Amino acid sequence: MHGKATETAIAAMGYLAERFDDAANVSAYEIAKARKLQRPFVSKVLTELSRAGLVAGVRGPGGGFTLARAPETIYLQEVYDLFERTSGDACPFGGGICGVGEKCPLHDMFAEVREAEERILRETTFAVFRKKRKSA
Repeated sequence: MHGKATETAIAAMGYLAERFDDAANVSAYEIAKARKLQRPFVSKVLTELSRAGLVAGVRGPGGGFTLARAPETIYLQEVYDLFERTSGDACPFGGGICGVGEKCPLHDMFAEVREAEERILRETTFAVFRKKRKSA
């Protein structure tokens, strides 16, 4: 499970990855419009991504954002870790219901989902967005 900031960050980074070969800065407004997101929130998320060294920003006319590294070198996990706290518990019912005595009936199913999500985050780079644009 992930929050709005993570979703917005991945959407923004994905858009920047699509545009990476253009070698042009992209405004927060353009990203927000293209991904149908709220511009003030996109700006806030881009600021955090910039502080983390994942995007580079240029102020002023002709300014905007670009990925700080090639999309092939930035993993989804880096963005996820920036905005999410990991609970360490695969089951959404946690210790109050699951883990006290027997596991709940859903525990193993949710553990599989969590493991698959972790594998995708760990193994997938933003190059997947770059490929999307090339095939379009």
